[in-house]
Amino acid sequence: MNEPAELDLPVDGGTLRVLRFGQGPRTALAAHGITGSGMSFRGLARQLPDEWSLFAPDLRGRGGSADTPGPYGLVRHADDLCRLATDLGDGRPVALTGHSMGAYTALTAAARRPGLFDRLLLVDGGLPLTVPPGADLDAVLDTTLGPALARLGRTFGTDDAYVDFFRAHPALGPHWNADIEAYVRYDITGPPGARRSKVREEAVRQDGRELLTSAGLFADALAAPAVPALLLHAPLGLLGQEPPMLPEPLVERWTGGPGGPAAELIKGTNHYTILLGTAAATVAERFVALAT
Repeated sequence: MNEPAELDLPVDGGTLRVLRFGQGPRTALAAHGITGSGMSFRGLARQLPDEWSLFAPDLRGRGGSADTPGPYGLVRHADDLCRLATDLGDGRPVALTGHSMGAYTALTAAARRPGLFDRLLLVDGGLPLTVPPGADLDAVLDTTLGPALARLGRTFGTDDAYVDFFRAHPALGPHWNADIEAYVRYDITGPPGARRSKVREEAVRQDGRELLTSAGLFADALAAPAVPALLLHAPLGLLGQEPPMLPEPLVERWTGGPGGPAAELIKGTNHYTILLGTAAATVAERFVALAT
C-alpha cells in the first residue's frame, strides 16, 4: 500500500501532524490511543473502500505533534478533532472513530459538536471507568499501561532494538505484521545511540488522569449519542490476556439500551490487534456500514 501523506494542519496554538491515507472524496477522522500515533490506523485505512480518505492526527504530545503545546486533556484533544473535522469536511459531516483513549476523545468530540459528524465508531474504549476513591491516579496508570508507559523513559541503541522491545510485548509479538512494524518505527526519534519514543510522558499522564476522573462526562455522552454509534470491543486486554480493557459487565451496562450505542465483541483479538491485526477488515466494514 502507499504510505500516508503527512500534513501539518492548524489547531489552537499550533499545528497537528495528520496522516492522510487514501485520496477518496469521503472523509473519515480517527483518534489514536494514549501512547500511540495516527499510524495505528494504517491497517484500517487499507481496508476502506477507494472512495474514502482517512485522516489520522497525531494528538498533542505524540508523533509529529510532540512539540505542539499543551495543555493536554481529552476536551482539548476533542476540540482539536472538531477543528480538523470543520476544516476537512468542507461543510459535510465527517465519519469519526477512535481507539482506546481515542475512543473517549471521539466520544467527547461528537457530544460537543454533533453536527460535524455522521457516525461514531468506538474501538475498545469510550466507556466510563471506575476508580476507587482516593486512588493514586499515577499508580493506576503505571499498573494499567505497563510496558506502554515504561518505554517512555527509556532510550535504545538502535531502531531495531526499539522494535525488538515491541516484539517482546505479549499482545503484539505473537501477531507481528507489517502494520505493527510501521506503527512502531514511526514512533522512533532521538540521536544515534539514544533512540526513544516520540511520546511525551507528561501528555500521557495528564490525559490519563483526566480519563480516570471523567466518568460523568462519558456517561452523559453515551446516554443518547447524537450520531449513530457502535462499540467494537476485544475479549483480551493490553497484555494479550484477560481481563479485557472493557469487561463484559461494563459493556452490558453502557450499551444496547434505548438510545445508547450498540456493541459487538470481535473474537480472537486483544486491545491492540483489534486494530493492528486481521480484524482491521471487520472494523473497516462496520465503520463504513454504520451510518447507512
